[in-house]
Amino acid sequence: MFDKVVPTRAYSDVDVLEEIPLPNGDVTEGVVRVGDTVRRPVGPHSALVHAVLDHLEAVGFAGAPRFLGIDDQGREVLTFIEGEVAGRPHPSWIADEERLLSLAGLVRALDDAMIDFGFPDIDTETHPDPPGIPPPQQRTFEFIGHRDITPENVVWRDTEAYALIDFDLVRPCSRMLEVQNALMYWAPLSHPRDRDPDQIDLDVPRRCRLFADAYGLSREDRAILIDDLIYGTERSWHLMRDRAERLGGGWARMWDEGVGDQIRRRREWLLVDGPAVTAALLAE
Repeated sequence: MFDKVVPTRAYSDVDVLEEIPLPNGDVTEGVVRVGDTVRRPVGPHSALVHAVLDHLEAVGFAGAPRFLGIDDQGREVLTFIEGEVAGRPHPSWIADEERLLSLAGLVRALDDAMIDFGFPDIDTETHPDPPGIPPPQQRTFEFIGHRDITPENVVWRDTEAYALIDFDLVRPCSRMLEVQNALMYWAPLSHPRDRDPDQIDLDVPRRCRLFADAYGLSREDRAILIDDLIYGTERSWHLMRDRAERLGGGWARMWDEGVGDQIRRRREWLLVDGPAVTAALLAE
């Protein structure tokens, strides 16, 4: 077990610089750019995030921000990565197959870089499962994964996936779970009603196969990916509702905007169309 807890280190600005607000994520507010750095609020997850980013820097993985320290306002300071990031509404290029393949290579490189990190003994203050939720699947974890590979969290240079940002959801993971998470947004594994306009008519099984091949996902992992996601969508519905009620903020906003209905529609679509995805993943 990796038991090193990275101590908090201070970051001091040499000059007073303008703070430029950056687009917030679904639940993280107060993110700003200051010069060539990004400032973000810290939370229960931050010690693990900082340890992950320090590890990636140590092994020479270029596709992630560097953790520089904590500023005098108590915010984490990260390097700003220049490039293009998809905003909302998403640009049409999220449907491009060449970008899909490039992203698969970046995700594989990240996961390979995390293998030697192990599983840190860092308290992230996880909350007990809410009543009524199906029990978690029995898993064998392989590394600490990103697990939030949304269009908003990928930095592009030209048409190449250059870096991943927003590591707030890093947690124990497997190669199947990491690929599954990416495909939810980039295939996408969602009901057509909930896709971007440029994704509605995509050949989702083909895109899943392309990504899995480019990543190098094993046949064993391909066989269980869809069934695992079908089960996981029910857990997701309960978890999202619990966070909305317990934490409020962005979680409540997403729930009010209908994310629970989207999760249920995803499950309905997977039950009908998921077998075609699995067939494509396993085709010889």
